[in-house]
Amino acid sequence: MSNIRKVLCWRQKRREGVGTNKKSIPFNKQDYQSLKQRCLVKNTLFCDPTFPAESNSLGYDELGPQSSETRGVQWKRPKELYSNPQFIVDGATRTDICQGDLGDCWLLAAIASLTLENEFLERVVPHGQSFTENYAGIFHFQFWQFGEWVDVVIDDRLPTKDGKLLFVHSAEGSEFWSALLEKAYAKLNGSYEALTGGRATEGFEDFTGGIAESYELTKAPPHLFKLMQKALTLRSLMACSISSSSQDTETKTSLKLVRRHAYSVTGAKEVHSYGCLVQLVRIRNPWGRVEWIGSWSDNSKEWNSIQPEEKAKLFYSAEDGEFWMAYSDFIQQFSRLDICNQTPDALSSATVSCWNYSQFEGDWRVGSTAGGCKNNEATFCSNPQFVIKLEEEDDDPYDGEDGCTILVGLMQKDFRKDKQIGRDPNAIGFIIYKFKGCNNIHLGPDVLLRQRYTARSHPFTNKREVIERFKLPPGEYAIIPSTYEPHCNGSFILRVFTEKEAAASPMDTEISADVEKQYISDSDVDPHFKQLFNQFAGNDSEVSVFELKQILDSVVSKRTDVKTDGFSMETCRHIISLLDRDGDGKLGSVEFHILWIKIQKYLEVFKKHDTDNSGTMSSHEMRDAVKEAGFQLNIDVLQVIVSRYANQQYAIDFDSFVGCLIRLEMLFKMFEAFNKKNTGKIELDILQWLCLALS
Repeated sequence: MSNIRKVLCWRQKRREGVGTNKKSIPFNKQDYQSLKQRCLVKNTLFCDPTFPAESNSLGYDELGPQSSETRGVQWKRPKELYSNPQFIVDGATRTDICQGDLGDCWLLAAIASLTLENEFLERVVPHGQSFTENYAGIFHFQFWQFGEWVDVVIDDRLPTKDGKLLFVHSAEGSEFWSALLEKAYAKLNGSYEALTGGRATEGFEDFTGGIAESYELTKAPPHLFKLMQKALTLRSLMACSISSSSQDTETKTSLKLVRRHAYSVTGAKEVHSYGCLVQLVRIRNPWGRVEWIGSWSDNSKEWNSIQPEEKAKLFYSAEDGEFWMAYSDFIQQFSRLDICNQTPDALSSATVSCWNYSQFEGDWRVGSTAGGCKNNEATFCSNPQFVIKLEEEDDDPYDGEDGCTILVGLMQKDFRKDKQIGRDPNAIGFIIYKFKGCNNIHLGPDVLLRQRYTARSHPFTNKREVIERFKLPPGEYAIIPSTYEPHCNGSFILRVFTEKEAAASPMDTEISADVEKQYISDSDVDPHFKQLFNQFAGNDSEVSVFELKQILDSVVSKRTDVKTDGFSMETCRHIISLLDRDGDGKLGSVEFHILWIKIQKYLEVFKKHDTDNSGTMSSHEMRDAVKEAGFQLNIDVLQVIVSRYANQQYAIDFDSFVGCLIRLEMLFKMFEAFNKKNTGKIELDILQWLCLALS
């Protein structure tokens, strides 16, 4: 109950804008302004109890408490390292980021690209922070994390060894914004070591809220250079890397490029060399040193072949980690290019083109919505479903193909935190179907199992996110995100980017009830049934809740085709509450006859959906079973039902099934009694709420 309460409360907050960059969520419920003010009043420096200056904050394995790598590490504030430390000197630049002893070059490449766009940088690094004015040893940074912006507070104690910063540092030395940013991101993910290994796309997305796609340069499309130029114009962030075996991590090639190392792509220009047009790409090594020494490198002869005015715009010779190279060399030397496309709210300029964007949160829950991939026919249809309507084709498609461009990204939450505690991430993917019909339905086997899909992600992956670009004809499409294996718990974010306006929404059943009402009088009750009833009812010709339990248990215990551990007192009380017409807390013969008709119908439905004749029903069958009993329910309600009525094997026995249907009918009846204006909403005072909830 507490979990569904949290979910519903959170949805209300999201509708009010909580979780946007303008209303970021305090991470660990730490409010920067109040914590800082408290420190200033007490004249103390902030010490963060949620990410302490201890070995556990460094890591859990190679940087764990017992590791030799962490011996001699001391946590020091910048003022203990420099007499006049600075937060930012002359603005944040790419040269402020130099890698330390942590394998997070992917993150540093993303930070370096961040400095190219002040608008992005200012979202992540809020203004007004320094080591002078109102200094209290506390800083804060903002990150996009699984669909929402969070504000992360840290103290400024940084890990050092021999008086030098252990991890990221600036080339200038006394500038600390990048080191503090790295610490905030480490806190967000659980430790510094949790940042080891990754792709720049992850950092791109967490700094901007954008969606990143990747290109294998051995299969580079013919339009890629033009796409890179367009991406830079649209202020997309880009990174590249060279693949190799794990033994070659950060080893150098003969031309001084570093394998398995993330670089930032910062420019793409065309120049005239000896009368020919040459495509050039500008790249930066986050180390701040070690540069390409091939054609078009800093001091190569190729620069003498272009006009002085062109050279003046592009050429700069310094050992700063940034260099130019020909695009033809770029696609031969590098293996992978990552491009992070931005959401409309990330770009304030009205002149910049942007994507149309939709975002949805969802869960895979064992027993209800964790259906696995299409190979699992018995459960696949229970996965969450989303619909998008593509109506307008792209303008001037760069690849010459007509259609609607769509980017779909499926991200699993808490990816790095799960790795830190030894939990393997799920293998995730999605499949897309074209269909015609209403959106307020949940697609079943007739579409998902018997029709051919339109598109899908390839392959299922246990990485944080899977992203695919498609070009589809106009129409309505259902997107089905899933784990590869069924029965795997997880939470996800589904994001859909389209070049043109497109309506997207969750696809689920509209909640309703159509329960057949029984109009039975005393004369309608069979005399033989009355005689049997009176044997149980006693002298008052009515059955109490205790007698009702005895009757129901006696009847179902004689059946061999259903499993039950007996009807609970709670279920029996709900039955009487639903059917008791005169309010005396008992059932007469007419009321009991109505119950008997209901139970016979429920038994028929139950046996139909007990597909393996085990005497129980799989919880994945609940959607169809309750629908046949008269109730249309969505995923949220089904998840609550499964958590309440299913056993440890996610099976539902007959008495639980009856209890669920009786409770549903009673709740719908209560709601209808107060939904006088048929608005779909009711208003209760505290007395009404308590009486209804306890009845």
